[in-house]
Amino acid sequence: MAQDMTLLWGSGSPPCWRVQIALEEKNLQGYNQKLLSFEKMEHKSQEVLDINARGQLPSFKHGDVIVNESYAACLYLESQFKSEGNKLIPDSPAEQALMYQRMFEGLTFYEKLNAVIYYNWFVPEGEKHDSALKRNREALATELKLWEGYLQKLGPGSHLAGPFFSLADVTVFPTIATLFRFGLSAEHYPNIGEYYALLKERPSIKASWPPHWLENPKGQDTLKDI
Repeated sequence: MAQDMTLLWGSGSPPCWRVQIALEEKNLQGYNQKLLSFEKMEHKSQEVLDINARGQLPSFKHGDVIVNESYAACLYLESQFKSEGNKLIPDSPAEQALMYQRMFEGLTFYEKLNAVIYYNWFVPEGEKHDSALKRNREALATELKLWEGYLQKLGPGSHLAGPFFSLADVTVFPTIATLFRFGLSAEHYPNIGEYYALLKERPSIKASWPPHWLENPKGQDTLKDI
């Protein structure tokens, strides 16, 4: 099965990491993979464009089937390999609804994170304003308080959609890990910190941990004051 799969990915990219976690959870190790460099613009190479016309990572192919959007790839893997590895969509309608809600809220969470940590990268020099960055930071702080409340309501040891690991965790955990990579304080957000500490020890997450994070564990302090 996995031998028919190809994943082109970049280290530390939450969208890429989502697909890697899903592959690990479904016991689909042994797929063809290639680590590419964003800094060297390898995601714009012909190798990527042949699979992904947008020139983005992840680029994922299973046989003749191409699924490049990370959420779509995760849903595809769970749908096609239901009997393999760990079940990632709960049976309970209430938990299933919560899972989908948190999954897609996770996209907003990720966008608000990027608006802060990549502000200097995305915004042209002449258009940068301290007030705009301040608003972005405030929006991220509001989002963090929301997720802190979600986890507090679920209680200690919970996952995002209830007691069991699901696609909500597959898709949102990389965003949360990136928050801590960029200096988020677990003292300011203890429930998010507890969730992060719990999941970072999960085998699928440890197996797919970004290699450049392993080489340089320290990270940055961009978010330490949020």
